[in-house]
Amino acid sequence: MRFAKGHGTGNDFVILPDYDGELELSAELVARICDRHFGIGADGVLRVVRTAAVPAAAAESAGAAGPAEAAVSAGVAVSAGVAVSAGDAAQAAEWFMDYRNADGSMAEMCGNGVRVFAKFLIDQGMAAGPELPVATRSGTRTVRVAADGQFTVDMGGAAVLSAGEVRAGDQLLAGLAISVGNPHLACMISQPVTAVDLTAPSVLAPAELTGGANVEVVRIVGDHEIEMRVHERGSGLTLSCGTGAVAAAVAAAVSAGEWQREEGLPWTVHVPGGTLSVSPSARASLLAGPAEIVASGELAGSFLAGLSPAALASSS
Repeated sequence: MRFAKGHGTGNDFVILPDYDGELELSAELVARICDRHFGIGADGVLRVVRTAAVPAAAAESAGAAGPAEAAVSAGVAVSAGVAVSAGDAAQAAEWFMDYRNADGSMAEMCGNGVRVFAKFLIDQGMAAGPELPVATRSGTRTVRVAADGQFTVDMGGAAVLSAGEVRAGDQLLAGLAISVGNPHLACMISQPVTAVDLTAPSVLAPAELTGGANVEVVRIVGDHEIEMRVHERGSGLTLSCGTGAVAAAVAAAVSAGEWQREEGLPWTVHVPGGTLSVSPSARASLLAGPAEIVASGELAGSFLAGLSPAALASSS
């Protein structure tokens, strides 16, 4: 089984080319691949597959647990306030990003991952830039590559859902529940983001997100400049999170009284793994940052022992 390894501001992924949709990925195998001591090590897996090979993929449930995620679970993405069937929208995209968290669970969207996904396809000659639509479980996302190698993703409209609350270590933090195609609770704080224990945050409210959400702590450090740390649902503490950066910028825009603008002003978002740029908006949020492919190789046959016979045959 061939693989590649890539990252976007330190948010790293194992990329599995499966163009014709022949590979059967179990949660256990994904978790083994992502294990940093016994596997390759990653925050998640990006399976690269033609949309036509998995016609139901864009409408799969990602295991969402509450009303705030119901639209995503039903294969519906919200953009510009209009519900669009992800299955219908994906028809225009040749490629589907089957993203799995490090624990093997399915995820709706990954802003850093989709940039790495596009970088891989372009490098392999499987797609041409500078613009590439990618089907995801939260709808089609368009990625644009600039001459300087930066990738910009139209993340669709973000939505502020309600006030929320999370316990992080010995701190009780207030935040905003925000949807970026997947669920977030972004907490504006005045202390450095490194002062908050995000090892195992527990979302207390709203009730729709207590089943699991990405949690961000955000501090304004300058004019339209923030720092952010994140605990990703299904992956834990990561060096960066694309959708989390959008949620953080949304929370900062709300704090600055700018959220009602039709087009969001750009925010510089510093994460432990680097720097991203986000223009948050309820209509269309733009995320810009780098994407790197750092290695490629082949998984050993002994490592694949847990695969089903059909998947093993397809990978040989």
